Amino acid sequence: MKRTVWAALFAGLAMTGPTAKASEPQTEYQVVSFEDLNGWADDDHAAALAVFRNTCRDFDDPDWRALCALADDTTDARGFFELFFRPVRITDGQDALFTGYFEPELDGSPVPTPRYRHPIYKMPPEARGAQPWLTRREILTGDAMPGRGLEIAWVDDPVELFFLQVQGSGRVRYPDGRVIRVGYAGANGHPYRSVGQELVRRGTYRPHQVSAQVIKNWVRRNPFDGQELLFHNPSYVFFREVSEVPSDKGPLGAMNRSITPMRSIAVDPAFTPLGAPVWIEKEGNAPLRRLMIAQDTGSAIKGAQRADIFIGTGDRAGRMAGRLKDPGRMIVLMPIQRAYALLPEAVE
Repeated sequence: MKRTVWAALFAGLAMTGPTAKASEPQTEYQVVSFEDLNGWADDDHAAALAVFRNTCRDFDDPDWRALCALADDTTDARGFFELFFRPVRITDGQDALFTGYFEPELDGSPVPTPRYRHPIYKMPPEARGAQPWLTRREILTGDAMPGRGLEIAWVDDPVELFFLQVQGSGRVRYPDGRVIRVGYAGANGHPYRSVGQELVRRGTYRPHQVSAQVIKNWVRRNPFDGQELLFHNPSYVFFREVSEVPSDKGPLGAMNRSITPMRSIAVDPAFTPLGAPVWIEKEGNAPLRRLMIAQDTGSAIKGAQRADIFIGTGDRAGRMAGRLKDPGRMIVLMPIQRAYALLPEAVE
């Protein structure tokens, strides 16, 4: 689910990676015990193990593949994690931050009508070979796209279409009840510019007031200025139809497997291996203690203590995702030998 994630609406996060310069905070690793994980004993480890199995076969590394084979045979999920993994807290000098994302569902049509007149576009071949390509404004107001058969579907709300691009995947429900799925196919190569930050810069809102719903409402109340606000972001996402994914499954993540609500997270793979179990201790208004699986990535998810939690599909999930912006800590479960190899004394 290659996305420009929900969090990018509100803030750009400049975080250092493991190749940071000497003057920047360095990555540190600390092996902790399972007893140090707040709420560990109360979680549904079997649910986490089922999600882990969904992507662990995609590991190339022999250590991980061996654990995957063992996961298929275990009947004691908690014992499996405690026996074969060690919790590792990875830090890079940045505070932990948890946000949320979701799979939107839009009203649309397979053909244009007076109501459904905003197209979801496939990626033009020339856009792949010329990065950056046209800007959002040029794509939507110029003559480069119409009449070429690049439309996957038409939707009724340009604001929801903009947010579909922010998420990078979603569903479109047709008037006859049919539903298609669309997923990220590529982008025009321009950097994402936050429309939420732009509203704050203009003095329209204070940072703590900005949310996805606030942005949507403002754009709808101010049609002309709202369109110009969306043009402030020159990045444009193209889609492909992925309706082969069953409707009862989640959208495809970065590992090209369906992700699971409240068990899958997007991470920075520079610090957290894709497919790894990650223990989440999210604070805020609704504290969360849960074992999740790193199955996705996002352009605003940068840093060792940074995660985006997949909430689910539809408006309710969208409202929950839009409110989630909390501190806490995340701890990666690593194969035992890998965990101890990360410690400073193991490095020459």
